[in-house]
Amino acid sequence: MSPFSMSPFSKTRKSLRRLFWLLPLSLIPRQARADDWVYLDNGTLRLGVDKTSGACLGWLSQSKTTRNLLNHFDRGRFVQQSYYGDADGSKWGANPWTYNPVQGGEYRGKPSELKEFRTRKMTLYAKVTPRHWAEGSLLSEVTMEEWIELKQNVAHIRFKVTYDGAKTHDPHQQEIPAIFVDSGLATLITYDGDSPWRQAAVTRRVPGWPNQSLKMKENWVAYVDDDDFGVGAYVPIAAEATCYRYKGSGGADACSYVAPLTTFALTPKRVFAYDLYLTLGKADEIRSTFTRLHDSRLEQPKTIPHEKK
Repeated sequence: MSPFSMSPFSKTRKSLRRLFWLLPLSLIPRQARADDWVYLDNGTLRLGVDKTSGACLGWLSQSKTTRNLLNHFDRGRFVQQSYYGDADGSKWGANPWTYNPVQGGEYRGKPSELKEFRTRKMTLYAKVTPRHWAEGSLLSEVTMEEWIELKQNVAHIRFKVTYDGAKTHDPHQQEIPAIFVDSGLATLITYDGDSPWRQAAVTRRVPGWPNQSLKMKENWVAYVDDDDFGVGAYVPIAAEATCYRYKGSGGADACSYVAPLTTFALTPKRVFAYDLYLTLGKADEIRSTFTRLHDSRLEQPKTIPHEKK
């Protein structure tokens, strides 16, 4: 993903950690038009996707407001699917990279291919052929799908990837997903104690640079501003994350980043899917919303597996 969405946490990319802070500011801002965007607004939340960037999620705000809490400075900064495979000889700039299909497009700014797109009331569906982030080619062996629904104060996003390539990759840590928010949201909140879902005290921190690791014992994380207002993300299958803050020039390139993590391999005929829930509010409101979702999920029959080999 973008130079500052690089996630040097997998074994195959340990050598990149030393290069991370040396990377030039080679971000290429997107040149999107207003009519490239499609919005859902249910009177509580307003959500927007960019059809020219794989229908990736790049806008999340309160309804009828202009403050977008997400950062979508380049094609790597969307809330989107991105997966890592083995080193393949590709280069991101001058840096060796890995097999890396990205829903929004590649680092030079070329978009992915939107194969299907439809929206109805408060729902949205997209099917995408992604691009290799570093090498730039369309990866026809990978299909990414996205379902979005707005319901009350929650945006429910379901991501699914189908890998039909011939190569069996090694397991890698995967971002599910990478989330970039406005740099004004500086304080990261999560619960990392031993009594999850019992309203024990949360942990607050202001991440530094580069990546830092954290535990998500309640499977959610939030970034908030000085007024304790912000955006929260709940990924039921994730119990750890990586994060950082990038100051950049102090303009639109600055951001706060967090990515819930899991580990799996891209292998022939592999299908992997997961749920992401986003909400806005004060920190205690965010936690209350996710507690309610957690409790409701426990009561639901699991008719759709999160991943299938």
